[in-house]
Amino acid sequence: MLEVRRLSKRFSGIPAVDDVSFCARAGEVTGYLGPNGSGKSTTMKIVTGLMEASSGEVFLDGDPTRKDPIAFRQRMGYVPEEPFLYTHLSGFEYLTMVGKLRGLGAESISHRIEGMLRLLGLSGDRHASISSYSKGMRQKTLLAAALLHNPRLLILDEPFSGLDVGTSLVLRGLMQELAARGRIVLFSSHELETVERVCARVVILHKGKLVANDSIENLRALMSLKDLESIFAQLAVEQDAGALSREFADLLED
Repeated sequence: MLEVRRLSKRFSGIPAVDDVSFCARAGEVTGYLGPNGSGKSTTMKIVTGLMEASSGEVFLDGDPTRKDPIAFRQRMGYVPEEPFLYTHLSGFEYLTMVGKLRGLGAESISHRIEGMLRLLGLSGDRHASISSYSKGMRQKTLLAAALLHNPRLLILDEPFSGLDVGTSLVLRGLMQELAARGRIVLFSSHELETVERVCARVVILHKGKLVANDSIENLRALMSLKDLESIFAQLAVEQDAGALSREFADLLED
């Protein structure tokens, strides 16, 4: 499993993540939720090794990830919130480069890239420059790059951004299929309906602090609420969304 233990991150003394602990287990998809500014993306960056924690530690299968960060990254696939790519390369060239950096053999690289481009509907644009790709096409390329080396741990930060409905449905099913095959999947999204459909359990942050860490079923029962959206609103949203919506509409009519 992936274990985050007493993780904190402070910027100029102000905590963005404050003493957060949770586990993401093999065999299930774990949802990591919170409003903007809650510390979600900061946590993701610390877990992936892109940012240092102020305190606390991250473990994969019992081993601290900082002990051998290169070995850890070899076992991890990551789709970041922002699609940073080498846009002068074609999709095929970019994925080939990623495969080589991951240490895959030429035959495996070719076979997997061909299959992924076909399954993601990118075969026809394989040799086009990524600079000409739409947002959805870039997101598909990032997803293929994260999966190319068959990672033990898959970290997805807003992976549905820009994806069409068909690809979104495939990605939903893929997360569940990978979890069923023993992978660890940590998934952050604002799409609560999708989280509720694919995640076995959820971790919810609010102002950098952990406010929930349980299965969706247990949270529903404990809070006597019917769905994840209601749970999220109760735990992590301070405003009355309905009242704000009415006030916004009233403002337009003034």
